Amino acid sequence: MKLAYLLNSYPMTSTTFIRREIAAIEETGVPVTRYAVRHWDGALVDPLDLAEQERTHYLLTGNTTGLFLAFLAELLTRPHCVARALPAWFGLIRAAKGRLVQHVAYLMQAAALRRETAKAGITHLHCHFSTNATAVAMLSRLMGGPAYSFTVHGPDELIDLPGGGIRAKIENAHAVIAITRYCRGRLTEHVGENIWDRIHIVHCGLKLEDFPDRDDAPAGSTLVCVGRLCPQKGQVHIPAAVAEVRKTFPDLHVTLIGDGESRAAVEAEIAKHDVADAITLAGWRSNAEVRTAIEGARSLLLPSYAEGLPIVIMEAFAMRRPALTTTIAGIPELVDASCGWLVAPGDHDALVAAMSDAMAAPPERLAAMGVEGRKRVEAGHDLARIAPELVRVFGA
Repeated sequence: MKLAYLLNSYPMTSTTFIRREIAAIEETGVPVTRYAVRHWDGALVDPLDLAEQERTHYLLTGNTTGLFLAFLAELLTRPHCVARALPAWFGLIRAAKGRLVQHVAYLMQAAALRRETAKAGITHLHCHFSTNATAVAMLSRLMGGPAYSFTVHGPDELIDLPGGGIRAKIENAHAVIAITRYCRGRLTEHVGENIWDRIHIVHCGLKLEDFPDRDDAPAGSTLVCVGRLCPQKGQVHIPAAVAEVRKTFPDLHVTLIGDGESRAAVEAEIAKHDVADAITLAGWRSNAEVRTAIEGARSLLLPSYAEGLPIVIMEAFAMRRPALTTTIAGIPELVDASCGWLVAPGDHDALVAAMSDAMAAPPERLAAMGVEGRKRVEAGHDLARIAPELVRVFGA
C-alpha cells in the first residue's frame, strides 16, 4: 500500500490531531503523502504546522490554471473515466440542492487528484471529515483513482448527512471510520445493513510520549478553555458563570485559548458581568503553550453545544487534569463523574455548580480523577496502538 491523506484546508490550528496521526502512521513504516485542496486562510502559529505546510501538495492554491488543464487533459484522454464519475457527481448536486459551481470545482479537483496520485503511485487515499475532500476522493476513485476511506467526526458534518451525499460516499469507500459509537450509530442510519461492517470505530488519539505521565494533583484556581471562539463551543456562557462562582471562590481565573467569531460576544459578556480581572483571552497558542496552560490548570473547561469527541479532553486527561464539559455526542463515552463533570449545554445553574465543585474539590479527589483520565487515554486513545489499526483498516 502506498498511502496518501487528502484534506480540504491543511494544516490548520485545529488539525494538530491529523498531523499527529500521520506522524504515528509513518512511525509504523508506512510513508504518507499529504494532499490538500487549499491553504488555510488563518495564521499558523505552531512550528510543526508551518513545517507540515511545506510538505503538503495543494490542488487549488496557486494552481488554478493547472487545475483546469488537468481536468481538460482527463476529459480529452480518458473521457470514459470522467463519464463514470458523472452519475455520482450529479447525485452530490441533487443531495446538496444545487451549488453547481462548487461541485464543478470538486470534479476538476478530482481529475487533478487522479493524475497526481497516479504519478505518485498512490494506492490508498484517506480523508478526514465526510465533506469536501471526501467528495473529491470519491469522484477521483470513480475516474480510476486510488481506493479511499474517510473518518467522520462531527458535529457539523452530522447535521445533514443526506445533504452531504453520505450514502454514495460510504458505498464507494473501501472503509469508513467513526471516532465514537455515537458517530457510527448516526452513519448506520443512512446505509443498508449489508455495508454496516464497512464502518469501523477507531478513536482519535495522542502521541503519549508528548504527554509524560505526572503524579501531581491539579492545583491553583485556574480553569482553561481551549478551542475556537464560536457559538458551538459555548464560551459566551463562561463570564456569567465566573461572576457567580467567584462569589465563593474569589481566586477563580479562567483562561480562554483560541480565537474566532465569538470573540466580540465573549468580550461583551465579560464587560457585562465585570469579570475582566478573572478571564484572560489568550488567543491562539502553540501546542507547547497549550500543554503548559493545561498542566497549570485545575481543570479543563469546555461548555460546548456541538462536538465530536474533543482532542483537548484527551490532552487534559493525559496530563491527569479532569474535564468539565457537556453531555453531547461522544463526550460521555470518555468523560463521567470519575474523571470530570458533565453538564447540559447552556444550563447556567449546572455550569455554576460544576465549576464550584471543581474549585472545592480537595487534592486527593482531583488526583484520583486525574489517574482515571490518564488510564482512559492510555487504554483507548494512544496513537501507538491506533496507527497500526488504521493501517490495517486502510489495507484490509
